[in-house]
Amino acid sequence: MNNVLTLIAGEGRLDEPTVSHVELTLRGAGAEVAPPDWLSYGVAVDLVFGSLPPEDAVDLAVEAIEDEPFDAVAQPADGRRKRLLIADMESTIIENEMLDELADEVGLRDRISAITARAMNGELDFEGALRERVGLLKGLEEAALERTRAKIRITPGARELVATMQRAGTYCALVSGGFSYYTAFIHDAVGFDMGQANRLEIRNGKLTGKVIEPILGCRAKLDRLRALAGTRHVPLDATMAVGDGADDLDMLAAAGLGVAYHAKPLVARSARARIDYADLTALLYLQGYREDEIVR
Repeated sequence: MNNVLTLIAGEGRLDEPTVSHVELTLRGAGAEVAPPDWLSYGVAVDLVFGSLPPEDAVDLAVEAIEDEPFDAVAQPADGRRKRLLIADMESTIIENEMLDELADEVGLRDRISAITARAMNGELDFEGALRERVGLLKGLEEAALERTRAKIRITPGARELVATMQRAGTYCALVSGGFSYYTAFIHDAVGFDMGQANRLEIRNGKLTGKVIEPILGCRAKLDRLRALAGTRHVPLDATMAVGDGADDLDMLAAAGLGVAYHAKPLVARSARARIDYADLTALLYLQGYREDEIVR
């Protein structure tokens, strides 16, 4: 048996009858299934299986679970623990979209957040949408960056994810289509090894409404994944990427395990793994980490 299905509770508890039902469903489809291996009792469990493609196992598990708030991801059992993590920032490592927070400062949240939503679902060109939104902030005082930084909400599980993987020797990089003012803060607050983001042009204490070129979008995230994997001598199948928006699609597709985290519909449909309910500690369970290995 060379594959593993991981079930993770997003809300409430994952009980034994539910796990048994999923196990029986897989067996009914012709799979060989090992006894459940609880990574965290009531929270996350592994079902090692064979004789069934991983994507079919996920479909069967989701059908068995029905509308319960549990996540299901299947993958090869070998090589689960990754040696390089590339993470998007906004709506992934933090719960905010910082351009939307800045939009509040000029009374344009509805207008700017609508553009953000369309860009993150792949309906608009990322670079063009970024220029348009930043252009609407022209003249905003630099102090607004500090005020909005105070509104940042770090996603539950983010610190545990980075600290646990780093303790195991994994290099953790934060790559964002957002802005360096915020990634610098999150780099320190969460503990990433490096950060990369766009830079706002500021003159005389005010935003000019421009982004300093070149704009970092989906290609830049993919390039950073490949570059770090190369310099750190990590094969791509030993990398993990996580994000929620259309600008993350390329890096999610290239990584050994690309995880769509509470993602926009386009991204959730396209990614090989998706977490819709659980927090970011789910990415540790996907790698086979047990509760007593998680740094809290």
